[in-house]
Amino acid sequence: MRVVKAAVYYETGAPDVFRYEDVPDPVCGPGTVLVEVEAISIEGGDTLNRAGGMMTSTPHIVGYQCAGTIREVGEGVGDRHVGQRVVATMLSGSHAELVVVPALVTWPVAEGADIVAAACVPVAFGTADDCLFEFGHLQAGETVLVQAGAGGVGLAAIQLAKRSGATVLATASSDERLERLHAFGLDHGINYSKPDWVAAVRAATSGRGVDLVVDSVGGAVLAGSVQCLVYRGRCISVGSAGRDPQPFDVSLLAMGNHSLTGVFLGAEIVNERTRAMIGRHIDDVAAGRLQVVVDRTYPLADAAAAHAYLESRQAVGRVVLLP
Repeated sequence: MRVVKAAVYYETGAPDVFRYEDVPDPVCGPGTVLVEVEAISIEGGDTLNRAGGMMTSTPHIVGYQCAGTIREVGEGVGDRHVGQRVVATMLSGSHAELVVVPALVTWPVAEGADIVAAACVPVAFGTADDCLFEFGHLQAGETVLVQAGAGGVGLAAIQLAKRSGATVLATASSDERLERLHAFGLDHGINYSKPDWVAAVRAATSGRGVDLVVDSVGGAVLAGSVQCLVYRGRCISVGSAGRDPQPFDVSLLAMGNHSLTGVFLGAEIVNERTRAMIGRHIDDVAAGRLQVVVDRTYPLADAAAAHAYLESRQAVGRVVLLP
């Protein structure tokens, strides 16, 4: 029996709560697969959970998403096999060398495809797609504002929106980060570290505003997102990763007949529609039709440093752990 290492913590808090320790082998039960992890995409939710989320065990292994090779297949699983490369999502457990997940939330990775890129696809591209199209109803010729455009969901949303024929605006915390986004389809970049960013969005649209906002920040930013909308514009709230949480005054929606919709991919991820959509994005990334940007990789043993870097808001794209 091999020794399994994982990044664990015994209490929530700052990144330095992580410990790199031996953990028991996960058990592959009916309907599940055992995956030897090769790449771990750190999701925004991972940092939020580590900072103060629910711990399902003590010590706790955090993490929503990883990719690797199946080493064992549980009873009743007929569409996965030992030796197959997959990317998987889960409620927790990705920050480890081995993980057991339901086969239903795994997707095959094509031979020859970059396993690190594949590890970054389901949550980011699935969330972006649902925000833009399933719930945001984005149409060709419309204008969309993507908040936090340099993050994983933001970069996915920029590419998908541009591919659909939309005009794409995005925010980021610096001009340098914004400049890098133009290669992925950004039309107008807005630096939201400046206090007049709402006016800048209005100016970029000749005073009209945007048809749709994808807002993964929340807090005070959400009110500004609504101010950027055209009459009858739509705002999607997803993730709420901002550091200044505060209630949203729904009366702000009335004057412009605006709509505000909350989106959570996890509630949709086992649906046939969503699983097929994510599968298409994995294939598109493998074929080079969509791009995953990996800013930095860290060894799994350095999970604390990787989380700290992601939280510093310097990254463009994903931060990945390698067991």
